[in-house]
Amino acid sequence: MTKQIRQLDRVVIRFAGDSGDGMQLTGDRFTSETAQLGNDISTLPNFPAEIRAPAGTLPGVSSFQVHFADYDILTPGDAPNVLVAMNPAALKANLADLPRGADIIVNTDEFTKRNLAKVGYQTSPLDDDSLAGYVVHPVALTSMTVGALAAHQVSKKDAERSKNMFALGLLSWMYSRPYESTLRFLERKFAARPELVAANVAAFKAGWNFGETTEDFAVRYEVKPAKMKPGTYRNITGNAALSLGLVAAGVRSGLPVFLGAYPITPASDILHELSKHKRFGVITVQAEDEIAAVGAALGASYGGSLGVTTTSGPGVALKSETISLAVALELPLVIVDVQRAGPSTGMPTKTEQADLNMALYGRHGEAPVAVIAPRSPSDCFFAALEAARIALTYRTPVILLSDNYVANGSEPWLLPDVESLPDLRVEFATKPNGDDGTTFLPYLRDPETLARPWAIPGTAGLEHRIGGLEKADKTGDISYDPANHDFMVRTRAARIETIPVPDIEVEDPDGDARVLVLGWGSTYGPIGAACRGVRQRGLSIAQAHLRHLAPMPANLGEVLRSYDKVVIPEMNLGQLAHVIRARYLVDAISYNQVRGLPFTAAELETTLEEVLKNV
Repeated sequence: MTKQIRQLDRVVIRFAGDSGDGMQLTGDRFTSETAQLGNDISTLPNFPAEIRAPAGTLPGVSSFQVHFADYDILTPGDAPNVLVAMNPAALKANLADLPRGADIIVNTDEFTKRNLAKVGYQTSPLDDDSLAGYVVHPVALTSMTVGALAAHQVSKKDAERSKNMFALGLLSWMYSRPYESTLRFLERKFAARPELVAANVAAFKAGWNFGETTEDFAVRYEVKPAKMKPGTYRNITGNAALSLGLVAAGVRSGLPVFLGAYPITPASDILHELSKHKRFGVITVQAEDEIAAVGAALGASYGGSLGVTTTSGPGVALKSETISLAVALELPLVIVDVQRAGPSTGMPTKTEQADLNMALYGRHGEAPVAVIAPRSPSDCFFAALEAARIALTYRTPVILLSDNYVANGSEPWLLPDVESLPDLRVEFATKPNGDDGTTFLPYLRDPETLARPWAIPGTAGLEHRIGGLEKADKTGDISYDPANHDFMVRTRAARIETIPVPDIEVEDPDGDARVLVLGWGSTYGPIGAACRGVRQRGLSIAQAHLRHLAPMPANLGEVLRSYDKVVIPEMNLGQLAHVIRARYLVDAISYNQVRGLPFTAAELETTLEEVLKNV
């Protein structure tokens, strides 16, 4: 039968199921198919911290949300248009997020009395009126998959596991996605077991054919490609982009990249990705703990490499003493903090922006470092390059503040022209620099950057003392002189404060806005989407976003004072707002949530409209 094809400009789909149902894989494959079609994309993976929570329970629900459109989008979407629920727990955990009229595709095979009881359902929501406000599509995903694989040489358990591919095939048909890349992916993933390749391909095709033949899905949808700048694109996560940025930094500087890391969610993927790039001079070491990891990275910098260490908030706390040592030694070091919800172990797989205070001030003594934050997954590439540029040029530790939302989210990335990337080459000290021509002064500074010379150990004639004790100006000798200590503390602070960073840019289309929304890091997308919504209602509002948090842009104070009100949304209790109030004496309005989830554009829109009413 011929089915109607309807054009849409955007869709938000959420795949949800048990943590063993392969929802992350399903969402990732649907995203890859969508990227190939040329839509703009933003994703939000959401999964439990436990390796395997009890099957069929609410804590065990894993989901993957993908937002795709034929125009530029900024967020994974506030609410799904379609929910694929693989069991009662997935339905119950996600139902509150659905708007009325949304489509729900339900795996009816899992709605047994036992599974319903696990999540507190007295009766099946498929049999009462609780889902009356939604368009429910009951599909026996498990049994239909097992039936489709009856002729294949796989166990019933393996056949049941393939139900996610049935669901992917159905959704791929429903939204007219290309699927050739998914079939190739399955061939690679199960190359060692040809029977699983055949079974998963058959399950995918069964789902596609079910959509084509069933009367329950009478409409098929299309979302045209987005108009994007010409070039070669790939879908990329924040952690992958950050890793490639570090690889590019090594190539553009001509230095080996040394990563000292201890596995920690959600930063571990950077270690996994960088370990694949040995051919570019990348060395990765999985250390026995966080302290050893940063110590190895700082030792690599001392030896003439670009030292990098990656972690999340708890690891930064452990690394703080060695970061202070790097401040005293004045050596380049990049510390990547992929923030997660705390304190302590907190919620390891959930997002937060609560490490800003620790990045700015979380060391003993006066130990200033540079701090920057990427605003989106693809921006992680350029933020990593910028962190490396500052570290190498100014001989300083740089903390790169990513977060779980940016790190695991994905979007299309336009591959840059390599020659357009910054030249990061450095000049090592090769000869004595003292007035007598025979003495090497390790703390004789460049007058422009205040950076000291970088001498590779073993260079003849450049022997010098290092360590954590205070250094004498120029000679680097151990010094307890009060005046020298005051001078060195102020000089190290000035080295950071005088780093030239780009002026902050303000988006104010009408030029008459009286309210400025200031953000940093991953709030860029929700803030941008909320400001778009406010402007569509005929209201004027301005947006600015900080990448450099230490030092801050030179024009920031002037920008802040040019607006009647400044609103700062953060996924913490107001850490940037406190800094802005103290430094610029601006009575910023904080809007804060710490739920482990990114802001929605709708909630920000409502808040901004309330502020605008009172201007």
